Amino acid sequence: MKASRQRPGRPATIARRRLRSAAACLLALAAGTAAAQDAALRQSRDDAWWTGPMLANSADTLPRGHVLVEPYVYDVQTRGNDGFGSRAYVLYGLTDNLTVGVIPIIGYNAVHGGPNSSGIGAGDQILQAQYRLTRFREGGWLPTIALQWQLAVPIGRYQRLARAADGMGSGAWANTLGLNVQTYFWMPNGRILRMRLNATWTFAGHATLHGTSSYGTGPAFQGRAMPGDAYYLGLSGEYSLTRRWVLALDLTYSRGEPTRIFGEDTAPGLPPMPVSRRSPRSEAFGFAPAVEYNFNANVGVLLGVRVIPGGHHVTRSVTPAIAINYVH
Repeated sequence: MKASRQRPGRPATIARRRLRSAAACLLALAAGTAAAQDAALRQSRDDAWWTGPMLANSADTLPRGHVLVEPYVYDVQTRGNDGFGSRAYVLYGLTDNLTVGVIPIIGYNAVHGGPNSSGIGAGDQILQAQYRLTRFREGGWLPTIALQWQLAVPIGRYQRLARAADGMGSGAWANTLGLNVQTYFWMPNGRILRMRLNATWTFAGHATLHGTSSYGTGPAFQGRAMPGDAYYLGLSGEYSLTRRWVLALDLTYSRGEPTRIFGEDTAPGLPPMPVSRRSPRSEAFGFAPAVEYNFNANVGVLLGVRVIPGGHHVTRSVTPAIAINYVH
């Protein structure tokens, strides 16, 4: 028999293949280890507890049957006045995609060098409904998007005022239509940045006026006011510093169309004098830094301040606030 012959170079070829296989295994192991390390560094959403920024509304809805209660206490500080107030968000998950609720508001005006409010009074109360269209999924690009509707019920005192500081309401039914957007980003260090965007349009009916009112009319005035439309745009970011601590910042833009007042002054012994005036359009930017502390996934507290440096026919104001957020 002929002796079999090996082809030249075969052992070297086998060795190279084995080296390549070993290198591929090492690379896969290294990649797997790096991915595991990245996963360990990447904060999970369950690990992030939130109270919410000072101003921006969430685009998410409550699960069916769940409740959120978040009372705010604040002081709107302007030159010559402190507007102390409280508003509480009381929301209920009617379905997984639909949340309804009320926002009761009360206030008290302390006027520097003038008569204060005669007591704590109710402002216009707000009814709210929010319907969620989409929900953020980790790894996807689509944010949570929701449509919101609010109705301001004019029960706050606004006319026939013994003191101008007693004016807490507008006297006009007002609708607000809003678009809320919310999404999440992971920072290079693995921590979560939650972002929100709110855009709203408010339009109101007219208010009948008698005497001294929230619109600056005098005791002899009879007529009506037609509030102008209002537009609002807000952007917020919340950085999950630790599981319990969150840093938040709101940036806002607001614009108000002119309010028109028609009527007449009817002072005793004098002929009626027609009154027709129009307030100037207002426009302002603002910002609101805040700190959140969460005791657990269901209870948190927020401390922040809204600053409006002033603007086009807008008075400068500083508004410190504290809020407690409870979800069940």
